[in-house]
Amino acid sequence: METPYHDLIEEYQSEDIMSLNHSRLIHRLSVALNRYDDRYDVLPELELELSTGKCKPDVCVYANLPVDWLNDVVFYNQPPILAVEILSPKQALTELTDKAYKQYFPAGIQVFWLVIPVLQVLHVL
Repeated sequence: METPYHDLIEEYQSEDIMSLNHSRLIHRLSVALNRYDDRYDVLPELELELSTGKCKPDVCVYANLPVDWLNDVVFYNQPPILAVEILSPKQALTELTDKAYKQYFPAGIQVFWLVIPVLQVLHVL
């Protein structure tokens, strides 16, 4: 059964549209965390396929991963040490807390950072 066109548009709008501040924060967090590049890989917008389903945190942090330029991976199946989500202007806070407790932690993600730009807060779960 095909997905109706308007459903695809709605899904795209809620998942893939990113605000200026959201994009700016992803970049700034990645740059700030990059000082630990000798020990960790900081990967923004990595598509994950975990035991609890598919997801795409704004930023993932892994202990250094082996590099293989010949065999790329589209959906990585190992949980990161840290997942960061930035609350979007049109997003409910419960959407991200539910994601942390129902998807990220059960899949083995150890630490979750929730960034709330309008309050200028980074909350660690």
